[in-house]
Amino acid sequence: MKTRIFKILLGAIMLSGMFSCDQFLTEDPKGRLASQTFFTNKKDLDLVLNSLYSVVSSTQGSNTTNTNFLGGDDVSTHPASNKISLRQHDQYDVPDNNAWMPSMWLGHWRVVKASNFIINNAAKTPDVSETDIRSAIAQAHYWRAFSYFALVQTFGPVPIMLEEEINYEAPLVPIEEIYSMVLEDLKIAEQGVPIQYTVEPYARNGMNIAVSQGAVKASLAYVYMAMAGWPLNKGIEYYQLAAAKAKEVIDGADNGTYYYTLLDEYWKVYSWEYNEKNSEVLLGHRYYQNEWTNWAPLADFLQDMAQGGWNDTNCEIKFWKEFPEGPRKEASFIPKLLLTDGELHDWWYDTDPPSRAVVAPCFAKTVEGAVRGTEFDYTDPTPLMMVGDKMHQVIRLSEVYCWYAEAVGRSGQVNAQAVEVLNRVRNRADGKASNRYSTAMTPEQLAEAAYDEHGWEIGGYYWCGFASRYRDMFRMYRVKDHFEFRKQNPLIEVAPGIFRNEAVPVTGTWDDSKMYCPYPNGDAILNPNLKN
Repeated sequence: MKTRIFKILLGAIMLSGMFSCDQFLTEDPKGRLASQTFFTNKKDLDLVLNSLYSVVSSTQGSNTTNTNFLGGDDVSTHPASNKISLRQHDQYDVPDNNAWMPSMWLGHWRVVKASNFIINNAAKTPDVSETDIRSAIAQAHYWRAFSYFALVQTFGPVPIMLEEEINYEAPLVPIEEIYSMVLEDLKIAEQGVPIQYTVEPYARNGMNIAVSQGAVKASLAYVYMAMAGWPLNKGIEYYQLAAAKAKEVIDGADNGTYYYTLLDEYWKVYSWEYNEKNSEVLLGHRYYQNEWTNWAPLADFLQDMAQGGWNDTNCEIKFWKEFPEGPRKEASFIPKLLLTDGELHDWWYDTDPPSRAVVAPCFAKTVEGAVRGTEFDYTDPTPLMMVGDKMHQVIRLSEVYCWYAEAVGRSGQVNAQAVEVLNRVRNRADGKASNRYSTAMTPEQLAEAAYDEHGWEIGGYYWCGFASRYRDMFRMYRVKDHFEFRKQNPLIEVAPGIFRNEAVPVTGTWDDSKMYCPYPNGDAILNPNLKN
């Protein structure tokens, strides 16, 4: 592994307040770096836990950390410009020297390292209640599981690091063993984190900031779903486990054990107005003034938009075309693009002959106004700042509804609760009580409806989500199908008589290695076990 992974000293962990998240890590570590002597009181325990959240926020808030989301059918990028690192993922042709690969790799290992420090040493803190120590260690177990889940889904077999010693010869561990460790960590977290935090910085506005029991249960549900699908293909038994764990979250929300509720209108989900009081979010990453890790406003805009844009990402046309009409679609996409000509246009506007490098829909979910902390106005040409304050949503209640319904269906069942919660999602999306789904559906129809609803709920929202569209496609082994579709790149009718297709070409022959990213070449030099 890279030197910079394994040479993350305790001092780096303690000093990660330079990436502070919501003013986590406000204390001076006072230079005490040795694991045997650092923990002397409750303040030290809080300090190192806050530092863990700082590491999480600084490493999980950028599309450089989760670049393989571009393998999903919801997101594409620019065909030229400086987007080669993104384009290689979009084309399913990622070399081991991809420029953004080290961030994808290193970011998760930093979280593992910070988590291990707490897991292995926090119990040494004197004069601290067993409950506080247990909670701190449980949170560290969660974030270690979070990172290993990302690593195994991105790279496949990876080394397992549970201690603080540096091992440059660490062997690769089989995928199933990594999943087993993820489950073990999540089960420890489930037993140790609280249902509800009551003091800052772990809670605000009556809502959890730090990882809580409901978020852990939801994570377990999705990990079981991942294990039920490709590549482990554990099938019905694990779908049943997923359904049972998701049901615990749903029942807890319905009976008041958890405060989670579905917001009544979809536009509120990503609205600035609800940024600090979103009762639908089970877990989120929060970014605040003077942070630079949240680049969503500019990155999601096309380069020829008046507000400025990097054109890192745009929506794929087929995904937009199949997205059901209604309030959810209206809130998910910018309705008109204000281009540098000063005019508002439909996204498919182009001259004849074509003059725009990218002609594609733009997601609106991450964008905030030109004045930070305000709603975005697509008619305002004021250039946007590259940073924003919007919370990145890791897990939402609507996702748990979809996971439950899908897991029930894929386990061969249909029940009233699965149909009812899926209707909650779709009724809000339609803006009316359409009650589209019923118990007359077959299990497969229920599962596929839930799979689709989840995609539309979170499509294009990929930077920090626990379950991106790509991860759904990955576990269902549907990436290959989309690869073949992208190779064909057919014209799609986007308005009467108007046809558009993707700007980024896809070529080559499929093999399952394209499901994963290669290990970064610099790491493979240090650890020969990582040779691709």
